[in-house]
Amino acid sequence: MPPRKRALDAAGDGEPLAKRRSSRQATAAATASAATAQHKAATASAKAVPTTTLAKKQQEKKKAASKDPAPATKPKGRVATKTKAKAKPRGKPKAEAEDGDEAAADTEEPEKPSASRGRDVTPDPDPASLPVQNPETVRHDGEWYWLMKAEPESRFEGGVDVRFSIDDLRACTKPEGWDGIRNYAARNNLRAMNAGDKAFFYHSNCKTPGIVGTMEIVREHSEDKSARRPGTPYYDPQSTRDKPRWSLVHVEFRRKFAVPILLPELRELGAAGGPLAQMQLIKQSRLSVSKVSGDEWRALCELADKKARDAGLEHEDA
Repeated sequence: MPPRKRALDAAGDGEPLAKRRSSRQATAAATASAATAQHKAATASAKAVPTTTLAKKQQEKKKAASKDPAPATKPKGRVATKTKAKAKPRGKPKAEAEDGDEAAADTEEPEKPSASRGRDVTPDPDPASLPVQNPETVRHDGEWYWLMKAEPESRFEGGVDVRFSIDDLRACTKPEGWDGIRNYAARNNLRAMNAGDKAFFYHSNCKTPGIVGTMEIVREHSEDKSARRPGTPYYDPQSTRDKPRWSLVHVEFRRKFAVPILLPELRELGAAGGPLAQMQLIKQSRLSVSKVSGDEWRALCELADKKARDAGLEHEDA
């Protein structure tokens, strides 16, 4: 038979009877209660962590800002410096730096071309105003002979084309100053020249180097003023008005050979036992102004005449 239920007494003022539970229900209830308590503790902890972490980060930022406020603006300063450095070279053209023009201002605007970038700042004196003879020149008997080199093909030195051929000399309407010599041995040969001496015109540093004609020295040595003019091809800052280091002579065209005497022929004649064996051109091939003996001069002129006859041509004289 089913169990009887306990009831209140008739007066209704008795304590209610506790409901009976099984052991399984009691265990489930205890487990649920523990889980609820654990969830509440985790939620409270999660809410507290962001607040604490945020407070710590804000404190660290304040400390860093109070110690070094500069990093925020420093990169901008470095960028500005680099931009300025790139713009600076435009203020001084490359040609000026090479010419040693220290007076140029550091400006971003390009400068206008200076007159010093030509061959000379001021023209040389008129050759007619120069004396034919220089009292400092040692006099020698009779004609002496020389060989002088020039470059007939374009080559730029300091931004200036230094090309000069025998045709350029022939086109000159007045004596031409043989300037640009910057070797002491060659300069000393210039200073030894007397008016009336003859010289071979030698085409150098070209496809077919060799002797192409003759010229005459008509003005003895004087100062090569181009040496102390900034902007000229062979400017020398060591040469001054009081102590000039370099000289030039003035020459005139006399003859252009019908057929040049080329370098291989000269070397062949300069072999041991040949007529040019002692020629300074052969022994000191890099010298731009060299001596030529009387015998060497005559031998070469005879060879030039023979080459012209064999070719059926004639020399071109002044």
